[in-house]
Amino acid sequence: MDVVIDTLYIALKLIKTMKKNIWIFVIFACTGFMTGCGVSKQVSDAKTFGDCKYDIASVDSVYLAGMDIREFRNIKSFSDLDLARYPRLGLAMLRKDIPLNLRVNLDITNPTKKRAAINQLEYKVLLTQNEIFSGFLSQLIEVMPGTGSTRVPVRLNANVYQLINNDQTRDEFINMVMSLTGKAGSKPSKLIVKVKPTLDIAGKQVNYPGYITFEKEITAEMVTGIK
Repeated sequence: MDVVIDTLYIALKLIKTMKKNIWIFVIFACTGFMTGCGVSKQVSDAKTFGDCKYDIASVDSVYLAGMDIREFRNIKSFSDLDLARYPRLGLAMLRKDIPLNLRVNLDITNPTKKRAAINQLEYKVLLTQNEIFSGFLSQLIEVMPGTGSTRVPVRLNANVYQLINNDQTRDEFINMVMSLTGKAGSKPSKLIVKVKPTLDIAGKQVNYPGYITFEKEITAEMVTGIK
């Protein structure tokens, strides 16, 4: 009789242990499924981001060598850059470090029926095939379908000494400066913009395959806040 009781006790204990293990398995399976769904959704959102349309709506807060770009409104060529008149620019040239800082207001439109979202955006901006700006915008960017454009301000910073010092890029750069001053009648300057959505999944960066590229002419009318 004691043997039967002991056998039943062991059997019940095994069943209880098995139930506990089953519940642990179910919990881990559900967690893994939910994590997988979360990753899948992030990838889907990023893919939709690649289907969006991009445009530069405006440019503002433009500074060259720490000076408001409007101070250069009257220049027409490199020879007009009198370093005695612009001592900060002259000092920057001596240091071979001429900072150009501006804010680009990027409009993103989602023509699909799905949500588009990323948590990091890599960008490159080129002038006549020469890269001026590059970097990452690390923030959640969400673009819902059917809601018009979403504006994303992007601050750009670069040392443009090589562009000014190079005979092949100097004139085009001065032309871009004239456009950024907002001076009426200035010749538009064409920029090539490349963006690449990236995801941070479990601490690992996952890149969108290739760059999304578009061109935009920067005109005086686009330079906001400059009269």
